[in-house]
Amino acid sequence: MKQLSDLKNVGKATLEDLHLLGIHTVEELSNQDPTTLFYELERCTQARQDPCVWDVFAAIIHEASGGEPMVWWEWTNKRKALQKKGQLDHVIQNPKE
Repeated sequence: MKQLSDLKNVGKATLEDLHLLGIHTVEELSNQDPTTLFYELERCTQARQDPCVWDVFAAIIHEASGGEPMVWWEWTNKRKALQKKGQLDHVIQNPKE
């Protein structure tokens, strides 16, 4: 059975983020939404995340759901389109100093 760390875009930091979010298996990840995970990570850490974290989440959810492994930056245009439509923003407006 495939482990989270086997997914193309999961390195140490992403694995730690997933565990912080309570995701420990590929099956659990396959049922997630990248925007929800992005918002939840900002809430959990009380810190703004780099928008590219959304791209990574989208790529690994796609792969976990049975899609072909893709590099995370293939998802950047989709994220930018969501941002332009106002469907993706930060939940933490003031970064920690």
